[in-house]
Amino acid sequence: MNDPDRDATTLANRAVKNARHLGKWARREGVTCWRIYDRDIPEVPITIDTYEGRLVINDYRKAYADRDPAVAAAWLDAVAAAAARALEVAPDAVFVKRRERMAGRHEEGGRQYERLGERGAWFEVGEAGHRFRVNLSDYLDTGLFLDHRITRARVGAEAAGKRVLNLFCYTGAFTVHAARGGAVASRSIDLSRTYLDWAAANLALNAIDPDAHRLEHGDVRAALDDLAAGRDRFDLAIVDPPTFSNSKRMDGTFDVQRDHAELLDAVARVIAPGGVIWFSTNHRRFQLELAGRVAGWAVTDETRATIPPDFRDARVHRAWRLVSP
Repeated sequence: MNDPDRDATTLANRAVKNARHLGKWARREGVTCWRIYDRDIPEVPITIDTYEGRLVINDYRKAYADRDPAVAAAWLDAVAAAAARALEVAPDAVFVKRRERMAGRHEEGGRQYERLGERGAWFEVGEAGHRFRVNLSDYLDTGLFLDHRITRARVGAEAAGKRVLNLFCYTGAFTVHAARGGAVASRSIDLSRTYLDWAAANLALNAIDPDAHRLEHGDVRAALDDLAAGRDRFDLAIVDPPTFSNSKRMDGTFDVQRDHAELLDAVARVIAPGGVIWFSTNHRRFQLELAGRVAGWAVTDETRATIPPDFRDARVHRAWRLVSP
């Protein structure tokens, strides 16, 4: 049984040390939303993210359901309070969440799409000169995945003059980077109306033309068939699917390990010659398999290059850049 007082003290010391060290990097790079603590200590398996001074604490303890709920909650309260005191953050600016084992990062019909509450802690934050809405209280995820900070910047840097396709677009952060990077047009597709509304708000925050940068509700696989039939072609695509989805709004299920080769082949049908696909997943045991049209493409593993220095977890995501002949 973990000792909450001991773990709280240990966490507080490490959080202060990390904040001091990483804070220098964040100020130098102009990063205002970043990870302070990333399960550094095995006895304290939580993460602490700062969103411009507000803390989001995620509890990753395993077998949570087998614990005494009162004891488990008391431990989390103790370590969260210690982190807030050590980092000099007011209690009302701390948001604590328990991570359950889930099949995918943002699957429709799964826990990610369910509201956790109605606290309504909406804020605007900055990234690379862009603005984003985040909700720190009501959903398991905040609307801005901090581990893809570099990936978004890479996409934005090569978007000038391009037609961009953003699949499983979530809250549209990649679209914002691409549009602000000079993309002439984009299409962003997701199965959740909740997240598409959120994406629309993010585009509006950044004065992005909604006619040139369209948001589309629907199943990605069906949308790709329609795009191919309509001879729509794109120069740059972002494909960041959930690990698993069983939404009632789609035919069958989606499993990223099982289905990614077929998915990438379908994406390749709508990519212009010389075009690029950025593909990523947070499946921790994922193995990339290429077939069909993408089998002969130039592929580089961009995982290490896209994991930010504030993330200790080298498997927080995997990322590849695929280039059409």
